[in-house]
Amino acid sequence: RVTRNMCTREEFVKVFDKILSIEIEDMKQNYTLPETAINWVEKLHQQAVPGGKMNRGLTVVSSLRSILDRDLSEEELFLSQVLGWCIEWLQGFFLVADDIMDNSVTRRGDPCWYRMEKPIPGADGETVGIIACNDSLIVETVMYRVLKRHFRKKEYYVDLIELFQEVSFQTEMGQLLDLTSQPNTTKNNLDLFTLDTYKKIVEYKTAYYSFYLPVALAMYMGGIATSDNLKAAQKILLQMGEYFQIQDDYLDCYGAPEVIGKVGRDIEENKCGWLVVQALLKCTPEQREILAEHYGQESPESVQKVKQLYKELDIEGIFKAYEQSSYEEICELINSTDSSIPRACFTDLLAKIYKR
Repeated sequence: RVTRNMCTREEFVKVFDKILSIEIEDMKQNYTLPETAINWVEKLHQQAVPGGKMNRGLTVVSSLRSILDRDLSEEELFLSQVLGWCIEWLQGFFLVADDIMDNSVTRRGDPCWYRMEKPIPGADGETVGIIACNDSLIVETVMYRVLKRHFRKKEYYVDLIELFQEVSFQTEMGQLLDLTSQPNTTKNNLDLFTLDTYKKIVEYKTAYYSFYLPVALAMYMGGIATSDNLKAAQKILLQMGEYFQIQDDYLDCYGAPEVIGKVGRDIEENKCGWLVVQALLKCTPEQREILAEHYGQESPESVQKVKQLYKELDIEGIFKAYEQSSYEEICELINSTDSSIPRACFTDLLAKIYKR
């Protein structure tokens, strides 16, 4: 049977419930684990994996539809949804660990997993805490179990495993770059905030797993993952990932919290973000002193001083010019590629993020 090509978020979420229930049932049948441990793993997954915007996962489905240029069969739709969920699983394992490292309080409107009450009888308010380190590893391992269960007989199974491992490594290195690029706030060394450092953080921490991975997975499923095609896709998608992250940095400072779904904290958290990098490229020595004193400080007065400096340097105007020129560059890249990848794989994705 052939099914229609669209996949709504609601349909996508139902697939997660199905995939997770298969894994939990397998644990019950084939492992002599106590019920408390299995319940813990189930609760962990329900909290860590679904709940985001799911754009990465849904991109696998839409990309496969573009590659095959027809409606997907029931099996193709289901398997592309499983691969989509594997990306969300990957994201889940990153975020469980990320929240501990960043000392975050909430995630998607709930307390972070490590701050939640232990999902066991008699927890009496005791939180998951540092056990979340092990939990993040469990989420990662279950993702590979899902891959094996649904793809082990496919000729591209090993390619999928290697792709997930490579992208995990790249993202972890991006996290390392991000965490080690923040100067000590007591002696703010702004020399660490260079455009080169920023671009590397974005490429490794965001672009590979958020943009390249969903399309590359669909390319393997669609049988067009040649070395040349993968290189061509990577070139375009990494550029798109940078464009997306720079928008994100801009919205962190200028976006309305009710629209972007979070209160921006890049200034307080001393992040090597695009705005501060641009400010450092333009500022006078006096303005640099102001940045050194106030960037990375928690006080609302310091945050306001930094924002005022951004206003004086017209960082907003610089962003608007960048947004347009970068968009045109990406369009040019897409139009000039001579690979056999349908352009819709790229243009549909770009349309979702342009001027969001």
